[in-house]
Amino acid sequence: MSASPVTLRVRVRYAETDQMGVVYYANYLIWFEMGRAEYCRQMGFSYANLESNGFRLMVADAHCRYKAPARYDEVVRIETSIQELKKKTLVFGYKIFNDTTNQLLAQGYTKHVCTDLQGKLVRLPESFMACLLPSSPGAHA
Repeated sequence: MSASPVTLRVRVRYAETDQMGVVYYANYLIWFEMGRAEYCRQMGFSYANLESNGFRLMVADAHCRYKAPARYDEVVRIETSIQELKKKTLVFGYKIFNDTTNQLLAQGYTKHVCTDLQGKLVRLPESFMACLLPSSPGAHA
């Protein structure tokens, strides 16, 4: 849905690997979160701002398909985009690559619902929606 993904590069830390020397599977979801936060930052909005205005984005669904292992000290490239944006939900898509070889390591998505601070489902704020897509009026580069 978004024109081009937002890219974030991270170097694999030793603490992120398991006894087989590869990145532990749950760390990919952490990298998804890092990519999501960077996407919002680059679009001119932050989770902190969303929450200070009385809204939360709760993860309703998460999926990751592992293609190849990442290893200690490699640089991975996290590409994040918006796959779907509706009144009360949005879906972020992710692709994680080895930055040196360009090999796809994993891909997936997270689906979020917007709630108020009490957990009641509400519409995404217009100001947030406008920032999420580069082609939207009010979006920031």
